[in-house]
Amino acid sequence: MSRLTTSAAVLIAANSFPLYGVAVLDWEVFPLVLLFWLENVIIGCFNVFKMLLIGPYDAVRWIGKMFMAAFFVVHYGGFAAIHGMFVVLLFGSGYVSPGESLSMEWLADTLSQSGTVWAAIALVLSHGFSFLWHYVGQGEYRQATIERLMMQPYARVAVLHMAIIGGGMLVMALGTPVAGLVLLVVLKVGLDLRAHMQEHRKAQSIER
Repeated sequence: MSRLTTSAAVLIAANSFPLYGVAVLDWEVFPLVLLFWLENVIIGCFNVFKMLLIGPYDAVRWIGKMFMAAFFVVHYGGFAAIHGMFVVLLFGSGYVSPGESLSMEWLADTLSQSGTVWAAIALVLSHGFSFLWHYVGQGEYRQATIERLMMQPYARVAVLHMAIIGGGMLVMALGTPVAGLVLLVVLKVGLDLRAHMQEHRKAQSIER
C-alpha cells in the first residue's frame, strides 16, 4: 500500500467514526455538526505548522513567516469563529444556556458530554498523520510556499461548509440522524479525498 493510499485510508476511517457514534453510541445531531466544524479549526492549526516549517534553517525567513502565520491565525480564526456561531445558532438549541459564552471550556464540555471527544481526537490524529507522513516525511515542505498555504484551507473549507450545513439540515428535516448523517459523511469523505489526493499529487509532481 502506497503512502498516499495509507493516509487516504486513515482519512476515511476518521471521517466514518461518527457513523459508529450514531449507530452504537446514540449521538445527537448538534455534536456531530460541531465536530465537523471543529475539523476546520484543526486544519487551520496544522496549516500554521506548515507555514512555520518552510525554510526551517533560514533565519531571515522566520520574520516573514511569523508575520504571515499571525495574520492567518487572525483572519482564518475569525472566519472559523463566525461559522461556528452560525452552526451553534442553527443547530445548538438546548446546548447553550442564555448568556453562556462559547469558550474552549464549553466546547470541551459539549464534546465530552456528547461522547464525541474520541471522534475529535481521531480527526486530530488523521490530520497529524497526514502532516507528519506527507509534509514532513516526504519533504513536501521543501516545495511549499507561504502564498499557497495562505489560500489552501479556504478553498477546501468553503466547500466543506456547504457539506456541513446541507447535511445537517437534512438530518434535522428527516428527524433521524442516520440517513442524513450518511449523506453528510459520504459527501465529506468525497470532498476530503479529492482535496487530499490533489494536494499531495501536486506536491509529488513538483518534487519530480
